[in-house]
Amino acid sequence: MGFAGALPLMILIASMLVGCTNNIAVSALDESGVIYVGGKVLCQDCTQGWNEWVNGGKPMKGVKVSLTCMDKRSRVVYYASDTTDELGQYDITVKKYVYGKELDTKLCSVRLVSSPDNVCNILTDFGGGKSGVKLNYATSVYRSLIKYMLNPFYYTTPMCDKPDTDVSDSEPNDSQGQGGYY
Repeated sequence: MGFAGALPLMILIASMLVGCTNNIAVSALDESGVIYVGGKVLCQDCTQGWNEWVNGGKPMKGVKVSLTCMDKRSRVVYYASDTTDELGQYDITVKKYVYGKELDTKLCSVRLVSSPDNVCNILTDFGGGKSGVKLNYATSVYRSLIKYMLNPFYYTTPMCDKPDTDVSDSEPNDSQGQGGYY
């Protein structure tokens, strides 16, 4: 088998190598995706008038906000947190692939964790900060960037906190009403 017989074999091997390296490059591009989550944390003060309470939230610096992503079996696969800046803004950036697997953003939620403020430190669910907000709809998608800009989260002062009126386990639960009286 001379040079003429080996030529087709070399072409076949070269094309296989090019095909393999091309797949590696495409795979690397697919795994370069980034998920960006951003928003703002404000302090809501109910001692002001209604308009100030609804529209006049003040940005909070140093508030901790977390992102938790679960898998389909409800196990935590990713956790990240960020603290807010002087404008009350947080920015959490996550790679789309963690440990070789793609994050399912629909199983990720963002919530408030803690406030450094001595006065404005009561969690509220106004904006979903207390219970957490699921990442259901991206604000924008551009090439390998998926961006979620969330509505503001709010803390409030103890004076503005709604009292808990739910029946707790420590109170007797009488089927005939309050203490059995009619």
